[in-house]
Amino acid sequence: MPKNTFNRRHFIKGTAAGLTLASFGAFNLSLAENQKSYRVALIGTGWYGKSDLFRLIQVAPVEVVALCDVDRKRLREAGELVSQRQASGAKPKLYADYQEMLDENELDIVLIGTPDHWHALQAIASIKAGAHLYLQKPISVDVLEGEAILATARKHKAVVQVGTQRKSTPHLIEAKKEIVDKGLLGKISHVEMCCYYHMRANGNPAEQPVPDFLDYENWTGPAPLRPYDKLPHGSWWRTFMAYGNGIMGDMCVHMFDTVRWMLDLGWPQRISSTGGIYVQKEGKSTIADTQTAIFEYNELNCVWQHRSWGTADDPEYPWAFILYGEKGTLKASVMKYDFIPQGEGEAIHGEVVYEREKYPEDLTEERIELHAAPATRNHMLDFLQSIDQKSRPVADIEEGHISSASCILANMSMALGRPLIYDPDKKEISGDPEATALLKRTYREGWEHPWNQ
Repeated sequence: MPKNTFNRRHFIKGTAAGLTLASFGAFNLSLAENQKSYRVALIGTGWYGKSDLFRLIQVAPVEVVALCDVDRKRLREAGELVSQRQASGAKPKLYADYQEMLDENELDIVLIGTPDHWHALQAIASIKAGAHLYLQKPISVDVLEGEAILATARKHKAVVQVGTQRKSTPHLIEAKKEIVDKGLLGKISHVEMCCYYHMRANGNPAEQPVPDFLDYENWTGPAPLRPYDKLPHGSWWRTFMAYGNGIMGDMCVHMFDTVRWMLDLGWPQRISSTGGIYVQKEGKSTIADTQTAIFEYNELNCVWQHRSWGTADDPEYPWAFILYGEKGTLKASVMKYDFIPQGEGEAIHGEVVYEREKYPEDLTEERIELHAAPATRNHMLDFLQSIDQKSRPVADIEEGHISSASCILANMSMALGRPLIYDPDKKEISGDPEATALLKRTYREGWEHPWNQ
């Protein structure tokens, strides 16, 4: 048995929070006290778009001046909630068209919480309008969309923070500093990542009329227009490859991005993947219910696996990453971490930080992820600090692009049945013209892809 196990459940609590996080050099939590008021807009007023916006309102004196959504019912509800949340009590202007919103308002910050197939066009338009950007992951549906966002951000000197907030998660910051950076693992030559949540929406709803409050044509945008069979909000759109990148793009992107951050990894040298719909064949879903991917680095493989059926390999870590080192193993998730030494040594245990006392409104917010709220608040503070200092945030667009594109390339490898080597300088798959052609998806007629316009 290990000599000692300590628990950091109260790693951040109350006033000590700022001091503790400041010791990691990640955040300046006094920033909000001297922060100017930013004019903010949100595109996509669903669950997570509002959640991101509410975390920003909690940590900075922003004024939410506009909201945009193609669902008029959801847009009105969001407008009321924002007016109750922000200090001014003002109700933001409501828009169905994001370009009209960008044209009519001078915005400092735009948050994007729309489905993945809209990210590239809305991100680029927001940056060109002069705004800094908080963009949800994955940043794109194809690789060259991501390259286009990155190029636009750099050209316009925009700060873009990607919603991979594991890098701003207190207990994971601690695990990186106290275990990985201090060398407790020794040489790390294998990583496993996984998700075993039963999160794959399925079913066979009948085709039905589009409700009068939803502009389904504009919800679909550049993606293929599916026959309407139910509200796409929530999990239904995620179950189709037409709009996203499946569980790989939804869940692996978080864990892979965190691993890259912890181990200071760039682009994988080679990516391979196998999988498909092996078990849940009865519904309309087109995303894989079973998938394994390998992201190869020098003397290191990062292996991902997901199953949306069956049981988790380790019920304590159903969505997680595991770093295997010669001196020990680090298991980590959004909820906790465990360091298991090889032989003699001390086991180390850390847990998620909650801030219920400091932010009691969290307890009444619908569908809030209480474990993620502190991380998102920290992520917003890092974003604002980067805007003030004209620096790159912890989840800069380039890092978000590498993580997103790597997951997209894994899906491409699975579809093509062969490994892929992406050359980010040439923007091509080395020695594979067929795969290179798939880096840029075909947009629906009337829509123009942002790469090389």
